Amino acid sequence: MIVGYVRVSSTGQNEAAQVDLLKAKGAENLFVDKASGTSRDGRPQLAQAIRFARKGDALMVTRLDRLARSVMDLKAISGELEAKGVDLVVTEQAIDTTTPHGRLMFTMLGAIAEFETDLRRERQLEGIAKAKADGRYKGRPVSIDTEGILAAYRAGDKPQHIAKRFNIARSSVYRVIGGTT
Repeated sequence: MIVGYVRVSSTGQNEAAQVDLLKAKGAENLFVDKASGTSRDGRPQLAQAIRFARKGDALMVTRLDRLARSVMDLKAISGELEAKGVDLVVTEQAIDTTTPHGRLMFTMLGAIAEFETDLRRERQLEGIAKAKADGRYKGRPVSIDTEGILAAYRAGDKPQHIAKRFNIARSSVYRVIGGTT
């Protein structure tokens, strides 16, 4: 049996192209995650696909970066599949992990996917640093009225009443008044 796994990075992206490719290649059961591929966390359908696959089955993806964007995760996933006797098929990159050449390509493409992720993260951090330097990035707006909380506390209000009045958690009240006691 061919088990298909599809991943798109966000809920706004459409998985239809991957689904169509996998169905055309014979995938019978499809598992779809809408999550980042930088780690296995938050991808329940990947875990389900691996659990579902049996000895002699194949787990099929369109591209290696749809499976994972970390060499460590790719190696772990392929190790789990190998231990279960499940083949890994990557349709658009013609990877066959049963051959030395296929394992080399698997590792190289995994390293490239990880490198791309690192570059994207680095560019994002550079952009944030530049925006901060230009005064355009100020972080999350302040949502707690610190002065109002302090005034209520000094007037004798109890933290639980202050929290209720300002519609915030009691821990936030304690954090604000922590330096005043």
